Amino acid sequence: MDAVPDLSAAAQAMLEGRYLRRGADGHITGTAADLFDEVGAFVARAEDQYEPGSADRWARSFSALMQQLAFLPNSPTLMNAGTRLGILSGCFVLPLEDSLTSIFSTLQHTALLHQAGAGTGYSFGHLRPAGDKVDSTGGTAGGPVSFLGLFDTAVDVVERSGRRRGACLGALDVSHPDILEFVDAKASTPGALSHFALSVAVPDSFLRAVESGATQPLINPRTGVTVGRVAATDVFDAICTAAHRCGDPGILFLDTVNRAHPLPEWIETTNPCGEVPLLPYESCNLGSVNLAACVRDREIDWERLTDTVRVGVRFLDDVIDVSRYPFDVLDRAARRTRKIGLGFMGLAELLATLGVPYDSDRAVEIAEDLARHIARTAHEASAELAATRGAYPAAPQVRVAAARKRRNLQVTSVAPTGSISLLAGTSAGIEPFATIGGRRRILGREVVEIEPAFTAVARDRGCYDDVVGAVLETGTVRTNPRVPADLRAAFPTAVEVAPEWHVRMQAAVQRHVDAAVSKTVLLPASASVAVVREVFLAAWRAGAKGITVFRTESVDDLSSRPRDDHVACLSCT
Repeated sequence: MDAVPDLSAAAQAMLEGRYLRRGADGHITGTAADLFDEVGAFVARAEDQYEPGSADRWARSFSALMQQLAFLPNSPTLMNAGTRLGILSGCFVLPLEDSLTSIFSTLQHTALLHQAGAGTGYSFGHLRPAGDKVDSTGGTAGGPVSFLGLFDTAVDVVERSGRRRGACLGALDVSHPDILEFVDAKASTPGALSHFALSVAVPDSFLRAVESGATQPLINPRTGVTVGRVAATDVFDAICTAAHRCGDPGILFLDTVNRAHPLPEWIETTNPCGEVPLLPYESCNLGSVNLAACVRDREIDWERLTDTVRVGVRFLDDVIDVSRYPFDVLDRAARRTRKIGLGFMGLAELLATLGVPYDSDRAVEIAEDLARHIARTAHEASAELAATRGAYPAAPQVRVAAARKRRNLQVTSVAPTGSISLLAGTSAGIEPFATIGGRRRILGREVVEIEPAFTAVARDRGCYDDVVGAVLETGTVRTNPRVPADLRAAFPTAVEVAPEWHVRMQAAVQRHVDAAVSKTVLLPASASVAVVREVFLAAWRAGAKGITVFRTESVDDLSSRPRDDHVACLSCT
């Protein structure tokens, strides 16, 4: 068995603070290798129901990939495999209907899921608007935003004793009469709804109305009656202004999502970071290949990537079988479609190691080649599992013939991977480097470090000692004349990458991803509302399923958001 590579100070802090098992006295009882062995063995228990006696063999394969940091599952799997909680899925989408019974039933489900470190996504679009009548009491409704506050408070109370800060996503259809109040819910009150990311669900017709200057109807969901009209540009400008101010709301492109979904049921929301649009009660079971571990001698090791993807798909399918679901409806939904999300992290590190600037045509081509290869390999692996285990039960209902032959309705998704990429010592998801070096706080512990990929190449080029001080002070190398020009180009930070390159990269990868790609465009403090507007429109035109922006030095400090290091939701990574 391979030993776990030396971990960075940040990874060690994350490992000890979040993942390693502890005894009754609170002391750590094992190592990273022990953790990966335990997780691998627990997940591989599923193998015996398909091939008796095979669990030990697959446990070794699963553990080896994790010990090499070549593949890691989402944090709830690492945290809960083999424990009393046993919930291995990262996130769930829970329905909210227009009744107190539905709302408080969902609130109960929320509390139990967040206790286990999972995240939750909701559509608040079925709730009647504020001021609407309530026949049973003769009173008036509080509206979606008031219930957002209720859920945020409940999650805060549940998680005060937990190891993770679970995230929530609240979506609202742009046609809801309370849309402007929703859009401004976080921007108008810094620090409010700290467990929630917000997303406005928009159809193509709304964005076409923005382009043409037409109006948008406002429809009471209780009655289905249009109660008013508003200029689409006014609503869109409000969305862009709020996002510019605090990073919320993002946008969910509903028609793009549902055109790509193989089942006829309509999707209304996503998991907290947006990489998995889901039907009610469905869950996301996520894992990510470390692309940086698939480079050898400055070339992509396609064979290793293929092998890692194939084992990763098997691991995630097994997760569905061994995970505990606290409610039968969650169990049934997970098994009906068997959706998994095999994605990747380390794209920025891979590109830098190859000497390719993230913001270049060549980088976009490489990313698309990688996404295409991962998708093809993952689909083949899922089809092979279906040949021996059977397809998912909903297969006869899907609209896409090829999807009926797989074990899993959806196979690929790209998560932000903020936690597990830190553990693996690589860059997050498809994002550029957040910083090249500096101080950071990991679960209350301050660590100082420089990106390992930059350290390696700078030492090799003989410039490390000359630039290390400046890198730690500024966090960047692009403006440092002491760094060779080709290295400056290869190591941009997210804020140094122009918005159009962020969108191009997302779109190139999305073309080969079943679910979605989690993406936050990090903007400089000087970026205008017009830049936010163009990012949103460009993402829609390019075929993205959703997108968020975050401007540095915006009113809502990064530490108050349900993300880690600019982009990481703590529930699905």
